[in-house]
Amino acid sequence: MNITEADSIDELIADCADIPPSVRQSPAQGFPPQRLAPAWEVTEGCHAQVKDLDEYV
Repeated sequence: MNITEADSIDELIADCADIPPSVRQSPAQGFPPQRLAPAWEVTEGCHAQVKDLDEYV
């Protein structure tokens, strides 16, 4: 089998579409179950890190 990297986003999408659903979604393949990340919030600590900067990029 000759595996190459995708040269474009279209090629990547096509490559991913070729993966059988049983492989993509099988927890038996060693992948942990999918979980949701906690919501991210801007805290006072975030603001404190940039409050003295003239420009925040």
